Amino acid sequence: QRQESADGERSCWICFATDEDNCLAAWVKPCKCRGSTKWVHQSCLYRWVDEKQKGNALRSVSCQQCQTEYIIVFPQMGKVASILEAFDNLVKRVSPFLAAGVLVGSLYWTAVTYGAVTFLQIVGHKKGLALMENGDPLILLIGLPAIPVALVLGRMIRWEDAVIRLIRNRRSVARKFPLMSFIIPYPEEDEEQTAQNPVTPTLSDPVSATRIFCGALLLPTISSIVGRLLFESIENTLHRTLLGGLTFITVKGILKIYLKQQQYTRRKKRRIVDYTEENVRNYVNRAGVRQQQQQQQQHGGGNAAAAQNIQPQQALSQQQQAAAQIRNARES
Repeated sequence: QRQESADGERSCWICFATDEDNCLAAWVKPCKCRGSTKWVHQSCLYRWVDEKQKGNALRSVSCQQCQTEYIIVFPQMGKVASILEAFDNLVKRVSPFLAAGVLVGSLYWTAVTYGAVTFLQIVGHKKGLALMENGDPLILLIGLPAIPVALVLGRMIRWEDAVIRLIRNRRSVARKFPLMSFIIPYPEEDEEQTAQNPVTPTLSDPVSATRIFCGALLLPTISSIVGRLLFESIENTLHRTLLGGLTFITVKGILKIYLKQQQYTRRKKRRIVDYTEENVRNYVNRAGVRQQQQQQQQHGGGNAAAAQNIQPQQALSQQQQAAAQIRNARES
Protein backbone atom coordinates (compact mmCIF):
# COMPACT_ATOMS: atom_id res chain seq x y z
CA GLN A 1 0.00 0.00 0.00
CA ARG A 2 2.88 2.40 0.74
CA GLN A 3 4.40 1.65 -2.68
CA GLU A 4 1.08 2.29 -4.41
CA SER A 5 0.54 5.56 -2.56
CA ALA A 6 4.07 6.68 -3.46
CA ASP A 7 3.56 5.93 -7.11
CA GLY A 8 0.23 7.76 -7.15
CA GLU A 9 -3.20 6.56 -8.14
CA ARG A 10 -3.28 3.60 -10.52
CA SER A 11 -4.79 4.09 -13.98
CA CYS A 12 -5.35 1.46 -16.67
CA TRP A 13 -3.67 2.48 -19.95
CA ILE A 14 -6.31 0.58 -21.96
CA CYS A 15 -9.64 1.71 -20.47
CA PHE A 16 -8.22 4.70 -18.44
CA ALA A 17 -10.18 3.59 -15.34
CA THR A 18 -8.76 4.19 -11.85
CA ASP A 19 -9.21 2.54 -8.45
CA GLU A 20 -12.11 4.82 -7.70
CA ASP A 21 -13.93 3.71 -10.87
CA ASN A 22 -13.57 0.00 -10.15
CA CYS A 23 -12.12 -0.99 -6.80
CA LEU A 24 -12.65 -4.73 -7.35
CA ALA A 25 -10.68 -5.05 -10.62
CA ALA A 26 -7.39 -7.00 -10.57
CA TRP A 27 -4.27 -5.04 -11.55
CA VAL A 28 -0.97 -6.21 -13.06
CA LYS A 29 2.38 -4.69 -14.05
CA PRO A 30 3.29 -6.83 -17.13
CA CYS A 31 6.31 -4.89 -18.45
CA LYS A 32 9.14 -2.48 -17.59
CA CYS A 33 7.12 0.68 -18.14
CA ARG A 34 7.01 3.25 -15.34
CA GLY A 35 4.63 5.94 -14.39
CA SER A 36 1.01 5.96 -15.52
CA THR A 37 1.47 3.28 -18.20
CA LYS A 38 2.78 0.49 -15.98
CA TRP A 39 -0.60 -0.49 -14.51
CA VAL A 40 -3.34 -2.26 -16.46
CA HIS A 41 -6.41 -4.30 -15.63
CA GLN A 42 -6.04 -8.04 -16.00
CA SER A 43 -9.31 -8.27 -17.92
CA CYS A 44 -8.36 -5.42 -20.28
CA LEU A 45 -4.96 -6.94 -20.90
CA TYR A 46 -6.53 -10.35 -21.67
CA ARG A 47 -8.71 -8.80 -24.38
CA TRP A 48 -5.79 -6.85 -25.80
CA VAL A 49 -3.56 -9.96 -25.89
CA ASP A 50 -6.33 -11.99 -27.57
CA GLU A 51 -6.58 -9.37 -30.32
CA LYS A 52 -2.83 -9.47 -30.89
CA GLN A 53 -2.60 -13.27 -30.91
CA LYS A 54 -5.45 -13.64 -33.46
CA GLY A 55 -6.42 -17.11 -32.36
CA ASN A 56 -2.88 -18.42 -31.79
CA ALA A 57 -2.54 -18.71 -28.02
CA LEU A 58 1.16 -19.56 -28.23
CA ARG A 59 2.12 -16.39 -30.11
CA SER A 60 4.29 -14.03 -28.08
CA VAL A 61 2.99 -10.53 -27.31
CA SER A 62 5.13 -7.54 -26.33
CA CYS A 63 4.47 -4.12 -24.87
CA GLN A 64 4.06 -1.40 -27.46
CA GLN A 65 6.05 1.11 -25.42
CA CYS A 66 9.06 -0.70 -23.93
CA GLN A 67 8.94 -3.80 -26.21
CA THR A 68 9.04 -6.14 -23.22
CA GLU A 69 7.59 -9.56 -23.94
CA TYR A 70 4.73 -10.42 -21.63
CA ILE A 71 5.18 -13.46 -19.41
CA ILE A 72 2.08 -15.55 -20.10
CA VAL A 73 1.79 -18.64 -17.88
CA PHE A 74 -0.55 -21.47 -18.93
CA PRO A 75 -1.74 -24.23 -16.60
CA GLN A 76 -0.72 -27.78 -17.39
CA MET A 77 -3.06 -29.82 -19.58
CA GLY A 78 -3.40 -33.57 -19.82
CA LYS A 79 -1.25 -35.67 -22.14
CA VAL A 80 -4.05 -36.27 -24.60
CA ALA A 81 -4.84 -32.57 -24.85
CA SER A 82 -1.14 -31.74 -25.29
CA ILE A 83 -0.79 -34.27 -28.12
CA LEU A 84 -3.91 -32.93 -29.84
CA GLU A 85 -2.66 -29.35 -29.51
CA ALA A 86 0.73 -30.27 -30.99
CA PHE A 87 -0.96 -32.05 -33.87
CA ASP A 88 -3.22 -29.06 -34.47
CA ASN A 89 -0.24 -26.68 -34.55
CA LEU A 90 1.58 -29.00 -36.96
CA VAL A 91 -1.41 -29.03 -39.31
CA LYS A 92 -1.55 -25.22 -39.24
CA ARG A 93 2.13 -24.97 -40.20
CA VAL A 94 2.02 -27.62 -42.91
CA SER A 95 -1.29 -26.56 -44.53
CA PRO A 96 0.13 -23.60 -46.54
CA PHE A 97 2.87 -25.79 -48.01
CA LEU A 98 0.36 -28.53 -48.86
CA ALA A 99 -1.93 -26.00 -50.55
CA ALA A 100 0.98 -24.60 -52.56
CA GLY A 101 2.02 -28.12 -53.56
CA VAL A 102 -1.51 -29.01 -54.69
CA LEU A 103 -1.71 -25.79 -56.73
CA VAL A 104 1.67 -26.35 -58.38
CA GLY A 105 0.83 -30.00 -59.05
CA SER A 106 -2.50 -29.05 -60.61
CA LEU A 107 -0.81 -26.51 -62.87
CA TYR A 108 1.86 -29.03 -63.81
CA TRP A 109 -0.56 -31.80 -64.79
CA THR A 110 -2.74 -29.30 -66.61
CA ALA A 111 0.31 -28.25 -68.61
CA VAL A 112 1.14 -31.92 -69.27
CA THR A 113 -2.41 -32.58 -70.52
CA TYR A 114 -2.39 -29.50 -72.73
CA GLY A 115 1.05 -30.44 -74.09
CA ALA A 116 -0.13 -33.96 -74.93
CA VAL A 117 -3.26 -32.72 -76.69
CA THR A 118 -1.25 -30.14 -78.63
CA PHE A 119 1.33 -32.76 -79.61
CA LEU A 120 -1.39 -35.09 -80.93
CA GLN A 121 -3.00 -32.19 -82.77
CA ILE A 122 0.21 -31.12 -84.48
CA VAL A 123 1.78 -34.49 -85.27
CA GLY A 124 -1.38 -36.51 -85.81
CA HIS A 125 -3.39 -38.72 -83.51
CA LYS A 126 -2.02 -42.14 -84.48
CA LYS A 127 1.56 -41.05 -84.99
CA GLY A 128 1.51 -38.98 -81.79
CA LEU A 129 0.22 -41.87 -79.68
CA ALA A 130 2.89 -44.17 -81.10
CA LEU A 131 5.65 -41.66 -80.34
CA MET A 132 4.46 -41.10 -76.77
CA GLU A 133 4.06 -44.82 -76.07
CA ASN A 134 7.59 -45.57 -77.31
CA GLY A 135 9.15 -42.44 -75.83
CA ASP A 136 11.06 -42.04 -72.59
CA PRO A 137 8.68 -41.15 -69.71
CA LEU A 138 11.16 -38.66 -68.26
CA ILE A 139 11.38 -36.79 -71.55
CA LEU A 140 7.60 -36.73 -71.81
CA LEU A 141 7.21 -35.43 -68.26
CA ILE A 142 9.65 -32.61 -69.02
CA GLY A 143 8.82 -31.94 -72.66
CA LEU A 144 5.01 -31.96 -72.60
CA PRO A 145 4.58 -29.22 -69.93
CA ALA A 146 7.26 -27.19 -71.71
CA ILE A 147 4.97 -26.82 -74.76
CA PRO A 148 2.55 -24.27 -73.21
CA VAL A 149 5.45 -22.46 -71.57
CA ALA A 150 7.22 -22.14 -74.93
CA LEU A 151 4.01 -20.93 -76.59
CA VAL A 152 3.50 -18.21 -73.99
CA LEU A 153 7.14 -17.09 -74.17
CA GLY A 154 6.97 -17.04 -77.97
CA ARG A 155 3.77 -15.02 -77.85
CA MET A 156 5.53 -12.40 -75.73
CA ILE A 157 7.97 -11.66 -78.57
CA ARG A 158 6.50 -8.56 -80.23
CA TRP A 159 8.18 -8.83 -83.60
CA GLU A 160 5.65 -6.50 -85.21
CA ASP A 161 7.03 -3.54 -83.25
CA ALA A 162 10.56 -4.37 -84.36
CA VAL A 163 9.46 -4.53 -88.00
CA ILE A 164 7.61 -1.21 -87.75
CA ARG A 165 10.60 0.45 -86.10
CA LEU A 166 12.97 -0.91 -88.74
CA ILE A 167 10.78 0.20 -91.64
CA ARG A 168 10.25 3.66 -90.15
CA ASN A 169 13.97 4.11 -89.75
CA ARG A 170 14.52 3.01 -93.37
CA ARG A 171 11.58 4.91 -94.76
CA SER A 172 13.24 5.88 -98.03
CA VAL A 173 14.13 2.26 -98.82
CA ALA A 174 10.66 0.94 -97.89
CA ARG A 175 8.89 3.43 -100.17
CA LYS A 176 10.46 1.82 -103.21
CA PHE A 177 8.21 -1.24 -102.74
CA PRO A 178 4.54 -0.62 -103.58
CA LEU A 179 3.31 -3.43 -101.35
CA MET A 180 5.25 -2.07 -98.38
CA SER A 181 3.82 1.39 -98.95
CA PHE A 182 0.31 -0.10 -98.91
CA ILE A 183 0.90 -2.04 -95.70
CA ILE A 184 2.58 0.86 -93.92
CA PRO A 185 1.26 4.13 -95.35
CA TYR A 186 3.35 7.11 -94.32
CA PRO A 187 1.68 10.40 -93.49
CA GLU A 188 2.63 13.32 -95.67
CA GLU A 189 4.42 15.55 -93.20
CA ASP A 190 5.14 19.19 -93.90
CA GLU A 191 6.88 21.82 -91.85
CA GLU A 192 3.64 23.40 -90.60
CA GLN A 193 2.25 20.08 -89.37
CA THR A 194 5.54 19.12 -87.74
CA ALA A 195 5.61 22.44 -85.92
CA GLN A 196 2.03 21.94 -84.68
CA ASN A 197 2.58 18.38 -83.46
CA PRO A 198 6.31 17.73 -82.96
CA VAL A 199 5.79 14.89 -80.46
CA THR A 200 6.13 11.38 -81.90
CA PRO A 201 3.42 9.00 -80.64
CA THR A 202 4.52 5.97 -78.67
CA LEU A 203 5.06 2.79 -80.64
CA SER A 204 4.19 -0.08 -78.33
CA ASP A 205 0.84 -0.82 -76.70
CA PRO A 206 0.47 -1.93 -73.07
CA VAL A 207 0.96 -5.66 -72.59
CA SER A 208 -2.18 -7.66 -71.77
CA ALA A 209 -1.39 -10.84 -69.86
CA THR A 210 -4.77 -12.43 -70.58
CA ARG A 211 -4.48 -11.70 -74.30
CA ILE A 212 -1.00 -13.20 -74.46
CA PHE A 213 -2.08 -16.29 -72.53
CA CYS A 214 -5.22 -16.95 -74.60
CA GLY A 215 -3.45 -16.24 -77.90
CA ALA A 216 -0.60 -18.60 -77.06
CA LEU A 217 -2.88 -21.48 -76.06
CA LEU A 218 -5.15 -21.08 -79.10
CA LEU A 219 -2.29 -20.88 -81.61
CA PRO A 220 -1.94 -24.68 -82.21
CA THR A 221 -5.68 -25.07 -82.83
CA ILE A 222 -5.78 -22.09 -85.20
CA SER A 223 -2.69 -23.37 -87.00
CA SER A 224 -4.28 -26.78 -87.49
CA ILE A 225 -7.49 -25.25 -88.86
CA VAL A 226 -5.65 -22.91 -91.24
CA GLY A 227 -3.45 -25.78 -92.41
CA ARG A 228 -6.46 -27.94 -93.22
CA LEU A 229 -8.17 -25.11 -95.09
CA LEU A 230 -5.24 -23.82 -97.14
CA PHE A 231 -2.84 -26.77 -97.39
CA GLU A 232 -5.15 -29.74 -97.67
CA SER A 233 -2.96 -31.29 -100.38
CA ILE A 234 -0.09 -31.82 -97.92
CA GLU A 235 -0.44 -35.24 -96.32
CA ASN A 236 2.04 -34.77 -93.49
CA THR A 237 0.09 -33.38 -90.52
CA LEU A 238 3.15 -31.75 -88.95
CA HIS A 239 4.13 -29.91 -92.14
CA ARG A 240 0.55 -28.85 -92.78
CA THR A 241 0.15 -27.48 -89.26
CA LEU A 242 3.47 -25.64 -89.37
CA LEU A 243 2.59 -24.02 -92.69
CA GLY A 244 -0.81 -23.06 -91.32
CA GLY A 245 0.77 -21.53 -88.24
CA LEU A 246 3.33 -19.56 -90.25
CA THR A 247 0.61 -18.31 -92.59
CA PHE A 248 -1.61 -17.26 -89.71
CA ILE A 249 1.22 -15.49 -87.87
CA THR A 250 2.35 -13.70 -91.04
CA VAL A 251 -1.12 -12.50 -92.06
CA LYS A 252 -1.96 -11.50 -88.50
CA GLY A 253 1.33 -9.62 -88.20
CA ILE A 254 0.76 -7.73 -91.47
CA LEU A 255 -2.74 -6.71 -90.37
CA LYS A 256 -1.46 -5.64 -86.98
CA ILE A 257 1.34 -3.59 -88.55
CA TYR A 258 -1.19 -1.94 -90.87
CA LEU A 259 -3.51 -1.11 -87.95
CA LYS A 260 -0.69 0.29 -85.83
CA GLN A 261 0.54 2.45 -88.69
CA GLN A 262 -2.97 3.80 -89.25
CA GLN A 263 -3.26 4.59 -85.56
CA TYR A 264 0.18 6.19 -85.66
CA THR A 265 -0.87 8.35 -88.62
CA ARG A 266 -4.09 9.38 -86.87
CA ARG A 267 -2.27 10.39 -83.71
CA LYS A 268 0.42 12.16 -85.70
CA LYS A 269 -2.18 14.33 -87.45
CA ARG A 270 -4.14 15.19 -84.33
CA ARG A 271 -4.45 18.81 -83.25
CA ILE A 272 -6.05 20.76 -80.43
CA VAL A 273 -8.17 23.64 -81.72
CA ASP A 274 -9.25 26.88 -80.08
CA TYR A 275 -12.39 26.86 -77.96
CA THR A 276 -14.64 29.01 -80.14
CA GLU A 277 -18.31 28.94 -81.05
CA GLU A 278 -17.55 27.58 -84.50
CA ASN A 279 -15.37 24.74 -83.17
CA VAL A 280 -17.97 23.87 -80.52
CA ARG A 281 -20.63 23.75 -83.21
CA ASN A 282 -18.49 21.73 -85.62
CA TYR A 283 -16.93 19.18 -83.26
CA VAL A 284 -18.56 19.02 -79.83
CA ASN A 285 -22.23 19.17 -80.86
CA ARG A 286 -21.75 16.82 -83.77
CA ALA A 287 -20.19 14.21 -81.51
CA GLY A 288 -23.05 14.59 -79.00
CA VAL A 289 -25.73 14.20 -81.65
CA ARG A 290 -23.94 11.17 -83.09
CA GLN A 291 -23.82 9.48 -79.68
CA GLN A 292 -27.52 10.14 -79.12
CA GLN A 293 -28.34 8.62 -82.48
CA GLN A 294 -26.35 5.51 -81.67
CA GLN A 295 -28.07 5.12 -78.31
CA GLN A 296 -31.51 5.51 -79.84
CA GLN A 297 -30.70 2.95 -82.53
CA GLN A 298 -29.71 0.47 -79.83
CA HIS A 299 -33.02 0.94 -78.00
CA GLY A 300 -34.94 0.03 -81.16
CA GLY A 301 -36.82 1.65 -83.96
CA GLY A 302 -40.11 2.05 -82.08
CA ASN A 303 -39.38 5.66 -81.15
CA ALA A 304 -37.45 6.57 -84.30
CA ALA A 305 -39.86 9.29 -85.45
CA ALA A 306 -39.93 10.97 -82.05
CA ALA A 307 -36.14 10.78 -81.78
CA GLN A 308 -35.69 12.53 -85.09
CA ASN A 309 -37.81 15.44 -83.86
CA ILE A 310 -35.99 15.67 -80.51
CA GLN A 311 -32.44 15.52 -81.86
CA PRO A 312 -32.41 18.94 -83.62
CA GLN A 313 -33.89 20.58 -80.51
CA GLN A 314 -31.25 18.99 -78.27
CA ALA A 315 -28.49 20.01 -80.65
CA LEU A 316 -29.81 23.58 -80.73
CA SER A 317 -30.02 23.73 -76.92
CA GLN A 318 -26.47 22.43 -76.62
CA GLN A 319 -25.24 25.08 -79.05
CA GLN A 320 -26.99 27.79 -77.06
CA GLN A 321 -25.53 26.54 -73.80
CA ALA A 322 -22.02 26.41 -75.25
CA ALA A 323 -22.38 29.93 -76.69
CA ALA A 324 -23.62 31.22 -73.32
CA GLN A 325 -20.65 29.67 -71.54
CA ILE A 326 -18.25 31.32 -73.98
CA ARG A 327 -19.91 34.73 -73.52
CA ASN A 328 -19.76 34.43 -69.71
CA ALA A 329 -16.09 33.46 -69.88
CA ARG A 330 -15.30 36.46 -72.07
CA GLU A 331 -17.21 38.87 -69.81
CA SER A 332 -15.45 37.53 -66.71
